[in-house]
Amino acid sequence: MIVALILDAGAFLAVERGDRNVVALLKQELLLRRPPVTHGGVVGQVWRGGARQVRLAQLLRATRVAPLDDDLGRKAGTVLGRARQADVVDAALVSIAADGDLLLTSDPHDLRALAAAAGVHVDVAPV
Repeated sequence: MIVALILDAGAFLAVERGDRNVVALLKQELLLRRPPVTHGGVVGQVWRGGARQVRLAQLLRATRVAPLDDDLGRKAGTVLGRARQADVVDAALVSIAADGDLLLTSDPHDLRALAAAAGVHVDVAPV
């Protein structure tokens, strides 16, 4: 059972391009009243505004978006130091995850390494 479905930018872009597998997983989670989770940095990576992003706008309305604030930034920075990586958006994504969560990502290799550095036991699925 998925505790929470955590989305990176690649997952949002998969929905925007109509990826049936990703859309089906999201529908299933929403039917179970488990909204997907992301943070504001990911939103900044994918949102450009305008009528072409209808699918993305719908998904964002259903998504719990954590603020990328000082606390999350410090957690992400600590993870980056341990992992010797530099992508704060990915590190913040791992920092909002909990054991048992599923991270849906276009960058599974980096997110697995960051999760290991953070000591969080998550499943990482590629999109």
